[in-house]
Amino acid sequence: MRFQTLRQLVELCRSESTTVARLMIEEQVKETGETREQVIRQMAEYYQTMKEAVRRGIEQPTASRSGLTGGDAGRVASFAASGDPSSGREASTAMAYALAVSEVNASMGRVVATPTAGSCGIIPGVFVSSQERFGWPDEKLVEGLFCAGAIGYVIANNSSISGAEGGCQAEVGSAIGMAAGALVEMRGGSPEQAMHAVGLALKNTLGLICDPVAGLVEIPCIVRNGLGAVNALAAADMALAGVRSVIPSDEVIGVMLSVGRAMPREHRETALGGLAQTPTGRKLTEQLRARKRSGSDEQKEPVQP
Repeated sequence: MRFQTLRQLVELCRSESTTVARLMIEEQVKETGETREQVIRQMAEYYQTMKEAVRRGIEQPTASRSGLTGGDAGRVASFAASGDPSSGREASTAMAYALAVSEVNASMGRVVATPTAGSCGIIPGVFVSSQERFGWPDEKLVEGLFCAGAIGYVIANNSSISGAEGGCQAEVGSAIGMAAGALVEMRGGSPEQAMHAVGLALKNTLGLICDPVAGLVEIPCIVRNGLGAVNALAAADMALAGVRSVIPSDEVIGVMLSVGRAMPREHRETALGGLAQTPTGRKLTEQLRARKRSGSDEQKEPVQP
């Protein structure tokens, strides 16, 4: 890639009078040796998988194999459609869609890791709800995924997208930044505004620990995906309004790396700290272990705290 930082990415876009998405498409063509059509077709397939995961999670609510989670996406979607959500119908819909994809992941369904399976709901939640809201064609959303990919590339190479290495800030935080930056560009913002959105988004998740109950990507991961989608919308709106990340986004990414390294082992996807070690978290873990010891791998009634 010709860029390794967000600043370099913006400078390339400015010098070539192009968008982040279109620049990333050309970089992918050079990196893979595939044609432009092949690269775009592959990304279009990813987007179709995302949309299908949203649809499945909303229309066919399924409990996770553990029985810990399931059905919350439908509850939020119904409330968004028929109630008067405090965050507004658009934000609540994005939240519902993000929950839907995360629940599909927890029930062993097919998702796209964006950038990880643990944060797979945020970009689809933002993208699919925005497509419905603004009437965008699939092609626009596919370009948006290239923009998100460029942002994710920089984060992954200068910090981390692994919860085991950097906590949940590395997974959910990165996804929020990717979604926010891409949404800014899809709504007509400049590459510079898109990168400010990334910094604004990442600042809000610095220090977020990874503390999955029973070591499963369910509690609190699914809820964090739902709320992460709303955070992405907010960061995008700030950037489009002209709010700038006073600390440059590349520096925020650097801080995310140092904060992740400073986190104790208990807060980096080990289930040895945080919510996983609350009385309820320990009780749920023991119930799941007892179920496993019984020799049954079948999905059962939801585990009760």
